[in-house]
Amino acid sequence: MKLFSEDILPEENPPELETCVEEVGGKKQLFIEGIFMQADIRNRNRRVYPRSVLSEAVENFNTKFISSGRSVGELNHPDGPKINLDKVSHRIDSLRWEGSNVIGKAAILEDMPMGRIAKTLIESGVQLGVSSRGLGDIDHAAGRMRKFILNTVDIVHDPSAPESFVNGVMEGVDYVVGEDDEIRQMQEDIKDLMHKTPKSQHKIAQAVAFR
Repeated sequence: MKLFSEDILPEENPPELETCVEEVGGKKQLFIEGIFMQADIRNRNRRVYPRSVLSEAVENFNTKFISSGRSVGELNHPDGPKINLDKVSHRIDSLRWEGSNVIGKAAILEDMPMGRIAKTLIESGVQLGVSSRGLGDIDHAAGRMRKFILNTVDIVHDPSAPESFVNGVMEGVDYVVGEDDEIRQMQEDIKDLMHKTPKSQHKIAQAVAFR
């Protein structure tokens, strides 16, 4: 599966996020809320996420991450699908459907370095956006996603900017997700295994790498 880092929002006039401050446990908490993703529309990367594909991804994310308190995102996209805890800026509290829209709500983690930066930008009037990050399989001819695993939703500066997404699909890297939800970068695993294995045993090494 390939890594996709992009806003799953309309090609034109993407909706803006709203910010609000709520009192939680006697402390004021800053939240961002709005449309995080949309189904059955062509996004800025000319791709369509069918409702059935996106519904499964959202349901799995709610079950595996939000319900277990592991639904965090980063400020800007990293180079891979895994979460870097030192770059975490927010906690995604909910993802729910309204028509074809996935409405998300996330708490800014002000005690984290990246959370403080996000808070300062928001309070300074900087309009931030959100962009999904996950693994997927696409029908290139139709421009439609066949499978999508949502890893998180990151905060980005301008998800509508074309240059933000030119490297969104890492064509040279494949990932597999194991039964324990561990994400493995296949290309590096295989290359490393092949380097350590005699050529006469390469077929065995390939089998081990894909196991």
